[in-house]
This record gives sequence, C-alpha cells and structure tokens, in this order.
Amino acid sequence: MTRDTTGRVRAIVREAAVRTPLVPFETVWLKLENIQPFGSFKIRGAYHAVRSLSKEERARGVWTVSAGNMGQGLAYAARKVGVPCMVVVPDSAPETKCASMESLGARLLRVPFERWWQAIEERAFPGAEGVFIHPCDDERVIAGNSTIGAEIMEDMPDVDTVIVPWGGGGLACGVAQAVRATVWAAEVETAAPLKASLDAGEPRTVERKPSFVDGIGGSSVLPRMFEIAKVRIAGSIVVSIDEVRRAVRDLAVKAHVVAEGAGAASVAASRKRGPKIRKTVCVISGGNIEAAVLAEILADSR
Repeated sequence: MTRDTTGRVRAIVREAAVRTPLVPFETVWLKLENIQPFGSFKIRGAYHAVRSLSKEERARGVWTVSAGNMGQGLAYAARKVGVPCMVVVPDSAPETKCASMESLGARLLRVPFERWWQAIEERAFPGAEGVFIHPCDDERVIAGNSTIGAEIMEDMPDVDTVIVPWGGGGLACGVAQAVRATVWAAEVETAAPLKASLDAGEPRTVERKPSFVDGIGGSSVLPRMFEIAKVRIAGSIVVSIDEVRRAVRDLAVKAHVVAEGAGAASVAASRKRGPKIRKTVCVISGGNIEAAVLAEILADSR
C-alpha cells in the first residue's frame, strides 16, 4: 500500500480499534492486540471491511464464518454502522465468544467443524444473508490487519523479526505487508497446514485435532493465502500444546497479560527459535480464553 492508502486505512481503523503498545517480555516485545475491544485484533480488519462497503452493500447486511473473534469484530462493526450481521460458527466455538457475538446483535448459525471449514473454503453457506466478509482472504480485512505492522514499525523501526499466529493467514500476511522485517508464522502441532504446505510447495490439507487453542489450527491453507505466504512469510514455527500452555501461564503470571492459546503461540514459537534473534516482536493476537481453561492452566505447576 502507498503511504496515503495506509493513512486512510489507519484513520478508519482508529474509529473502532485502539493503538496497542509494545511491551518487553523476556527477550522479546509483545504487541498486545488482546487489549482491543472484545479482546482480539479482528476488530481492525472487520471494521475496515464494513466501512469500505458502499451504502447499497451495507443495506444488505453482512455475514462471516468465525470461531468467535472475527464474529465479534464484525458484529461490533455492523452494529456501529447500523446493519444486520450473521455468523456461521463451528459447534466447538467457546460459549463465551458465542455469547459475546449474540450480545452484539449477531445471529448465529452453528454447524459441525467440517461444514464450517467448508464454508470458509467455498465462501458460501445456505441461508446466509448479506455481503460475505471473509475472515482472512479479503483485501479489506488484510489491509485493516496491516495497521498492526505499521504501528510496530513506528514503535520499533529496527525490528528484526515479527512472529504472528497463523490461523487463516489474514493477520500474518497483513503484518508482513507493512513491516520491514522477517515475518514468521506460529502454528500449533494439532493442525499446522501452513508448514505442510510450505514444505510441499503447494496447499496441503492436514488432519486436525481439537484443542483449547481454538483461534488457529485449520485443516488447510486457502490457495490465495498460500500464494501470499510463500512470498511474504519466512516459514512456520510449529509448537506443541504444552509449549502453548506454558506460554499462556507465563504471560499471565510474569507479565500480567491474559492471552488465549492462539495469542500465546507466538511467544511459544519465539522460545523455540532461541535467543539468536536480535529484536523480535510477538503479536499477541487475542485474549479470549475461557475462564475455566485459564484457571486450569494456572493451576498446573509443571
């Protein structure tokens, strides 16, 4: 994007999102997107996408496919501009996120995970009404997410590496669009389609195992997102569930930062890479973790 375009996108995003800080933690810096309204970076892309619609398009309403964070962001954006919103959610979506979407006025359609992922790939679902806003493969969403990278560059112009959780790729590709640094994706071992796809040189489907890390870990990489990733993303760092759990616990105990599993994956990945990286920023993508899950992780003394 040009400087003028970036400025326009940032001005729109500022209407809904806060400018999040960089804070030090261990040997890295944290970009705290968990403190956004509704606890996730998704507010940036969702709001920019809705605000980019024409009056005629807005009148039709909007819908998306989300496990929770994009749904909350889009529901908020839709309410702010006064249009209806519908969200197709997997049956594994956390109840707290579902309750939040409904409180913001979204109508939910709950479906099995496989059918939900099919809707992401096909960009369609029977009965869905309005303009479809893809949670990651949408230029307007990616542009909104890129404002995170622009803020990182303002706060740390000499940043060397940025580690970003990889779900569908809209966040990592957006950040990579705006930073002059090496961008690595963080994936979890229970579903790491980007690593498999980069290794194969083409999009691949992997077996997915459910876990408390619900914000990342799909079954495949969308073809267009793969084309962007293979150019802009250095690679994927795959971490274990136990490594993510330790990162969630340490962020809460040592830094007083509440991160969901997906958000803490970047810190887990930075630890796996070791201290050889000069200046590293870990994007904490969200903080919407179930209270019972967080309590169980904090109680684990391992």
